[in-house]
Amino acid sequence: MTTSAVRHALRDNLSEDAEHWLAESMDAVAADPAKIRALFPAVGRKCGRGPLTTEHDELRGWSVDDAVRVLLLSSLSARALVSETNELYRYGDASEKRAVLRGLAEVPIGPDGLPLIRDALRTNDTRLVAAALGTYGAEHLDASGYRHGVLKCVFMGIPLAGISGLAERADPELTRMLRSFAEERLAAGRPVPADVGLLVPEFSDLEA
Repeated sequence: MTTSAVRHALRDNLSEDAEHWLAESMDAVAADPAKIRALFPAVGRKCGRGPLTTEHDELRGWSVDDAVRVLLLSSLSARALVSETNELYRYGDASEKRAVLRGLAEVPIGPDGLPLIRDALRTNDTRLVAAALGTYGAEHLDASGYRHGVLKCVFMGIPLAGISGLAERADPELTRMLRSFAEERLAAGRPVPADVGLLVPEFSDLEA
């Protein structure tokens, strides 16, 4: 996905006033990266917080404010990108943190965004954990980090259908971990999440 897809999706989701605000804000961030600190929290009020109506599969589940914030991130200069992104994540609310995580794949931050992904995976916020296993996380997490992220999604009830890279990154060790998790649940008389069956066929017929 590229920022052009995000821009296209926003065309049908923003009012004329919101479009004008976004254009001015992107210009302001490009000229002075520090201005994003005040603009980022204002996005919901200026542009809306509803679901993003889009035909792009990669953007399904996004909100309007997610998309607008990603475009603001894309306006940051390469020199300011790491420092400002870290600040926005550190001091942002859950919605702002989620937008940062989703935006990592759309900016040239390289591996410098990984500390934010790892932090999100340590939380118990389903929104952040799911966003951490988006495109950026799937491409940059090492094998162990990705496996544990997937296992956490299963444990928290986050649908694996929304996790990026599962078909490419699933390996025998992940299957073993999920099988062990499922067997422990059964031994304790607890239900096994249906998503386990996506990677461990013998559990595909169990009710969650």
